[in-house]
Amino acid sequence: MAVKLRLVRMGKKKQPTYRVVATDARRARSGAYLEIVGTYQPRGLSIAEPETIISIDNDKAVAWLSQGAQPTERVAKLLKASGALDAFEAAKAAQ
Repeated sequence: MAVKLRLVRMGKKKQPTYRVVATDARRARSGAYLEIVGTYQPRGLSIAEPETIISIDNDKAVAWLSQGAQPTERVAKLLKASGALDAFEAAKAAQ
């Protein structure tokens, strides 16, 4: 089974929030998922507080990446901003 880390759209009309989830690559965008990895709120309350915009559980993200999950382009940028991608590369280099 090919696993992807992707965004699932939530929220009201014109006020999107997204969940970062691990899902089967063959599923629909808002279909069933395996696990919630984090959230992303592009219309966050404050630009001065980016931690309220991106909330990702780095341990879960690194675990899925180490099992071979492929992030989409946008999720890869979010993982880089949260530090999960750097932690994965450091763990990969240590092995």
